[in-house]
Amino acid sequence: MEETATKTEPSSSEAPISKPWQSYHTVYTNAKAGMDGVDKEKVQKVVYEMSKGSKYFENEERKKALMCQKIENMRERRKKLSTADISYYQKVAERRITELEAQRDLSRIWLHVDMDAFYAAVETLSNPSLKGKPMAVGSLSMLSTANYEARKYGVRAAMPGFIARKLCPELIFVPVDFEKYTYYSTLTRKVFQRYDPNFISASLDEAYLDITEVCRERDLKSDDVAEEIRRRVFEETGLTCSAGVGPNRLLAKVCSDINKPNGQFILPNDRMAVITFISSLPIQKIGGIGKVTEHILRNAFEINTCKDLLEKGSLLCALFSPSSADFFLSVGLGLGSTDAPQARLRKSMSNERTFSATNDETFLYKKLAELAETLATDLEKEGLCGRNLTLKLKTAHFEVRTRAVTLQKYICSSEDILMHGKKLLKAELPASLRLIGLRISQFSEDKAGPSDPKQKSITNFVIVGDTSGAIMRNSDYSRLMEKENSFSNDFREDFSASDLSITYDPSSICAHNDAFNSDQFSDFCCIDVNINNIDRKNVPLNSIQAEQSARPGGHISEAHEPVSLQLESRVGRSNTNLDELTGCTNNRNDDAVPSVSLQAQFQWVDEYKCSICGIELPLEFVDERQEHFDFHLAERLQEECSSSSSMSHFSEKRYIQKDQIVSQSRNKKRKSLPEKGKYVSIDQFFTKRNQNT
Repeated sequence: MEETATKTEPSSSEAPISKPWQSYHTVYTNAKAGMDGVDKEKVQKVVYEMSKGSKYFENEERKKALMCQKIENMRERRKKLSTADISYYQKVAERRITELEAQRDLSRIWLHVDMDAFYAAVETLSNPSLKGKPMAVGSLSMLSTANYEARKYGVRAAMPGFIARKLCPELIFVPVDFEKYTYYSTLTRKVFQRYDPNFISASLDEAYLDITEVCRERDLKSDDVAEEIRRRVFEETGLTCSAGVGPNRLLAKVCSDINKPNGQFILPNDRMAVITFISSLPIQKIGGIGKVTEHILRNAFEINTCKDLLEKGSLLCALFSPSSADFFLSVGLGLGSTDAPQARLRKSMSNERTFSATNDETFLYKKLAELAETLATDLEKEGLCGRNLTLKLKTAHFEVRTRAVTLQKYICSSEDILMHGKKLLKAELPASLRLIGLRISQFSEDKAGPSDPKQKSITNFVIVGDTSGAIMRNSDYSRLMEKENSFSNDFREDFSASDLSITYDPSSICAHNDAFNSDQFSDFCCIDVNINNIDRKNVPLNSIQAEQSARPGGHISEAHEPVSLQLESRVGRSNTNLDELTGCTNNRNDDAVPSVSLQAQFQWVDEYKCSICGIELPLEFVDERQEHFDFHLAERLQEECSSSSSMSHFSEKRYIQKDQIVSQSRNKKRKSLPEKGKYVSIDQFFTKRNQNT
């Protein structure tokens, strides 16, 4: 039997079995400046052989399998497109390209400065004996950077030192010294400020400058300004840098990498010059197109250059979200940001440290203390205090975990950060970890109001909900607002970390079910329950549920079980579902709360794209994916609340029955309100507080 075969080049995901390293593409094997002549296959083989069997290797294999699945899913979706679909999306792409082209701005001149092997250059400046020798900054665990002599062997940043030593046995290791790098970075920024007082610092070793005014005022060409800046940086620091000039920041960054090290490249502010330059540019050169996106574009759409992005525009518009499709089309046209970004308030501050995997709790708590001290120092410099603390962990298996707590008061001291950080960490131990990070957010300067104008505070929610004005008069509103941040002073801050988060200040209290003590809470007005990560089998039954389930034939309603959490307080006991907590009365035939229907609609298409809004979040973004679901849940609750026809009777109908969850009759007559001293509904609570003041 004769067999015929077409000889094709093996793709990255279909490497020959005899050479498995050819399909092993990690960050270590990507080319950087100074690595043009490196034997890529040799580097791949060494990295593969040295990594094989490690936890990192296993994690990379999992990510590779996920990426291959995404590519296959995209291919399947592409096959399902009909000729009519492609014709329609071709028109969509052409219209969008025309609209984007109309936004092209060639009036600005942007310059991107990138220091050459910055950390390594600073160390060589401090120790001239290192000049001309292969050297890297870091340790056997991880490298921060490598000089150009070491890059000739395939050594680069973000590579484990033991792999680098295998590639280059003569490699010299120098420990990291951030204090030294910060000093030299400050010197370079003083030079940049002379040319653009509002320059954008991308990191310690790179910056974006708008040199439009300098060129106009001094009647200089952009290449003269670039050369002058590079000369002054060298005079001030003794370090070299490379520069790129273009009509926008995206192109300027690409240009700065062309003539590295110690060179520059100028792209004229001319449309044809930009189109010619961008057309042949490989897509991996573009900031924003990472490894996964690159492989999807290559293997699912045969897109290799920026020109291909325009030619396959119909497929991109059909199979990607509008924002992603716009980005790809903009790249194909050579468009990028030209205006100076608006000054924005800092939303968070964080730091983290990587180390060899360990389960030594003494070592882990010591690292946590160091991070708390560093974070407190950074907060003090900026004059910031926050009340949301997030702990980030990476396990020995490279699994990323995040745990957060929202506190009643704002904190900034290392003692407070460490105290709450320890509680979060304790809940995760024992565990073998290789990274710990701390983040502070929800700063005190954000108290003026929520960034989303549609987001209601609890006072607005109660007042707007009472259209008849029965709850309180308009004149009382200002007094209630003044007290909103002060009436919970007797709340305690004890908590333990778990997947159940309950907010306990006027707008959001955070305690945890393991340490929940009803005697510590009185007169609370709002409960915000995060139910998405709760294993309902492990949620303890309260006394009411236990009593009902103990009766002959007693059971808990299926409709309420996954979303009802029982809490007890001094002011009374109640079985509460989310409809009652939010004041929503939904026009449905069943008793299930919005989260149930939302969970049926919400899913991650291809395991990374939101089925509701189309936003793309990979599996690694655990915390962000959880927050994204919470956003849609809150949005749904707010929509249903605002459309409810029964809100005008808010003060009359807002109370809770003990046996509501187990009730089999929908027509059961509601009980009268409890006697004085017992449970007080939320609207009456606000009304009484207002009268007392």
